[in-house]
Amino acid sequence: MGGSPAADGTTSLPAPLDGERALSPLTGDSGWRVAGEITLATRRDWEQMLDGPVRSDAPVCHPELSAVTFADVAGVSALAVTAHGLTTGRRVVVKRPPACMRRLEMFWPKLHAIEVVSC
Repeated sequence: MGGSPAADGTTSLPAPLDGERALSPLTGDSGWRVAGEITLATRRDWEQMLDGPVRSDAPVCHPELSAVTFADVAGVSALAVTAHGLTTGRRVVVKRPPACMRRLEMFWPKLHAIEVVSC
């Protein structure tokens, strides 16, 4: 259920029926730009995308989430679980998350492998 490369090199994951979620790699960063909703309907694609940083050797992964309109608690938890599974010294820097993700440290206060950057 993976995406396919477009002529411009971006990759879009299969979208749910509402067509609201997309994924494309960031230029110059180890990360992805995610758009739409992270819900039960899109969870498999979201978790597959999150598996990339775990398999990668990049010290930092940068998911850019400014176009995410909603993330349910399971989607946010999947992000925390991914960060928790990284080897020592590696981390996830979440760029411009939706409001529901800006307080990750409240729910996972000892999770130092994740950083939220709101600007």
